[in-house]
Amino acid sequence: MPPEAGALDPDAIRDASADLGVLLSDGQAALLTAFAALLMKWNRVHNLTALESPADILSHHVLDSLSVVPELVRIGAGREQRILDVGAGGGLPGVPVAVALPESQVTMLDRVQKKTAFLQQVCLELMLSNTAVVHSRVEEFRTPPFDVIVSRAFGALAAMVRMTSHLIAPTGSWVAMKGVYPAEEISALPSTVELAHAVKLRVPLLDAERHLVVLRPR
Repeated sequence: MPPEAGALDPDAIRDASADLGVLLSDGQAALLTAFAALLMKWNRVHNLTALESPADILSHHVLDSLSVVPELVRIGAGREQRILDVGAGGGLPGVPVAVALPESQVTMLDRVQKKTAFLQQVCLELMLSNTAVVHSRVEEFRTPPFDVIVSRAFGALAAMVRMTSHLIAPTGSWVAMKGVYPAEEISALPSTVELAHAVKLRVPLLDAERHLVVLRPR
């Protein structure tokens, strides 16, 4: 366990996650506590997030990231999934997703080297065997297609679809994490994509509007 791992309480993470419908073991809660500690430690030097307090890290990052997990479980329907976190930044939502869904393979991609260096250290220290970290521009990344592409604060939906269309499986899904319902972005989507559905979320301890927008190739 890295230094400062006690900055967040594993019990608080587990209890709040249960409100999302995400049931974590003691070990998973401890891993997320360690991840938060690493995020705060590295943030002092590398400016990975504007948030600094443990309470904000819990609500705005850990729980906000875990809010996508029930939808990923629904999409997967019990199957192992290949998930891409595009524009992963500080590992949000990629690291919490990988911890919560150990049977899935989570790839975290970012073009900023300091961020992928942090993610590599996280995966090493937390011994996350179901993760991969890629330092690349998304347009240049080539790999077998993913079942799900997740984005959080990546940009407009149309841009996300355009930049990742070569990475999505024919039966795959894009899951975009948004704040307010992005009606204009949805109306601007290309005809090659359809809106599967949108889900309004309630994230514990976070007083802000959140939506998931699920898209599929036509």
